[in-house]
Amino acid sequence: MPQTVARIGIVTVSDRASRGDYADLGGPAIRDWLTRALTSPWEAVARLIPDERDQVEATLKALCDDEGCCLVVTTGGTGPAPRDVTPEATEAVIEKLMPGFGEQMRAVSLQHVPTAILSRQLAGIRGGALIINLPGKPAAIAECLDAVFPAVPYCVDLIGGPFLTTDEAFVKAFRPKQK
Repeated sequence: MPQTVARIGIVTVSDRASRGDYADLGGPAIRDWLTRALTSPWEAVARLIPDERDQVEATLKALCDDEGCCLVVTTGGTGPAPRDVTPEATEAVIEKLMPGFGEQMRAVSLQHVPTAILSRQLAGIRGGALIINLPGKPAAIAECLDAVFPAVPYCVDLIGGPFLTTDEAFVKAFRPKQK
């Protein structure tokens, strides 16, 4: 029986990148990290949108509800600036908040930069999808994914998604031992 291909949404939230003022570095950084991490079949469903709350909400809903993504990872829009609205948009569309993800990402980021305390990343569940907000810088994206991804495959299992496997030399997925 063929293995299910996991669909993973990758959303860059950036006014300037969406206008073409500069290249999107966050979305490709997420895709590269996931390519190294995942050994199970998956495909990216990428979006590049401006910092507009209604567009972020609509994009998250579409990826979860219409595109069948089991995981949606965002980058950008998590700081304190007036146009940073990704966490508010995420909270508006999720059914369950998963606070441990944001706590862990900030804890890890604080080991690298004192301004990580300004970060408002969060995660939550919408239907059969886990949504995770990441910071915008590629180095911070990798640090945060390194910190939280060991729990992601099991979370996806628990919400009815496909069985995700990882390259254990890169990141080891944790699943409780079965009795």
